[in-house]
Amino acid sequence: MPVELVDQKPEAALPIYLVGKDGLDASGLPPSAIAWAGANGFSGEAGRTLVLPADGGALAGALFGTGDGGSQLAVGALARSLPAGEWHFAQDLPAPDLAALALVLGGYVFTRYGKKPGKALRFVLPSGADEAHVRRIAEGIFLTRDLVNTPTSDMGPDELEEAVQILAATHGADIFVIKGDDLLARNFPMIHAVGRASADAPRLIDMTWGPGDAPKVTLVGKGVCFDTGGLDVKPSSGMLLMKKDMGGAANVLGLASIIMAAQLNVRLRVLIPAVENSIAGNAFRPGDVLRSRKGITVEIGNTDAEGRLVLADALALADEERPALLFDMATLTGAARVALGPDLSPFYTGDEALAADLAAASLAVEDPLWRMPLWRPYDAKLSSKIADINNVTTDGFAGSITAALFLKRFVEKTPGWAHFDIFAWNPSDRPYGLTGGEAQGIRALERIIAKRFG
Repeated sequence: MPVELVDQKPEAALPIYLVGKDGLDASGLPPSAIAWAGANGFSGEAGRTLVLPADGGALAGALFGTGDGGSQLAVGALARSLPAGEWHFAQDLPAPDLAALALVLGGYVFTRYGKKPGKALRFVLPSGADEAHVRRIAEGIFLTRDLVNTPTSDMGPDELEEAVQILAATHGADIFVIKGDDLLARNFPMIHAVGRASADAPRLIDMTWGPGDAPKVTLVGKGVCFDTGGLDVKPSSGMLLMKKDMGGAANVLGLASIIMAAQLNVRLRVLIPAVENSIAGNAFRPGDVLRSRKGITVEIGNTDAEGRLVLADALALADEERPALLFDMATLTGAARVALGPDLSPFYTGDEALAADLAAASLAVEDPLWRMPLWRPYDAKLSSKIADINNVTTDGFAGSITAALFLKRFVEKTPGWAHFDIFAWNPSDRPYGLTGGEAQGIRALERIIAKRFG
């Protein structure tokens, strides 16, 4: 990690003063620092850093603007705006864990293809922060970011399986993979249909960890390693970010990493249908009818709505053992982005207690989530004249809701189910992360799982 957290304050560590909007006079800074800030037009505006000079051209410290308060993750910008060296916060922080996490996340750089690591920075751990917890969360998020940022040339179904193998070996988890035509023999026909046109065989990756008698927590992640749209082919502009269509898988693997590193008292299961939605002579077609693992027949109204198909077979398997909690994460619909934008991930659940816990956890750890309705009247929009259900609607309305309703048909036994329609991407630089792959929702989920079963 370019940003290092240290327990003890080095003698050379320089102070960082957090200054609210127009709060210089109340900051307790020496008059010389206030004068310097005034000369540089610094008034505590959010996100701005101003280094303070010492005699002889050395540094005396830095000011960081917090504006009107806002996000505790904003201090992550310091990982890129401060000069290399050793630093500490001059004040106690209201949310030390979030501040420490933001610093580490803000220093992330994806270096696989030659990008240089960030400058070396050491921060004294903010008073009251849990260093081990911060490191677990950061490592899980870095795993998610690395997986999403890697292009499909190096992150197809084979490589995604390899990444799960590495994670399983690190934490002593078991892994079982059903691949190629074995998917048909073991009754995962929709995973097979979506992925059969690819040069990399489709597969279902099944990782388990923890004692069998512990509460069952199951995570399902959409692992579409690239999505051409199939025979309903996307325009070229629609394919540019399709390396991130396995962002659901990347996010559940990041969450699994955190859970296993924390040794939470759960029996964890991670299910990833890993496919590439390609175009070839054996690709599934618009108008085809697929039989699902659950026995529900699905008419294909559009081959570009493939994620819900592979998730449906995996969710049906997960539901068969009635876990205490079942979460699925997927970069499923553009409609979710139209409704809530890239930052705010919608979630769907019929469990009122779980919905309340998710909303509270989202606020507590600044991991934005927003509940959307499983509006049953829209279920009829998925009707088919020849099959049990269509995979898309014909009117184009409420696309994220109808996708969630589609998935709900495959979860009947597990009340504690929630579906997350995530973006898994920062479209612009944020204080806590550069443009690129991003973890969304997993910090809130970790908080819920740890509180219930930790």
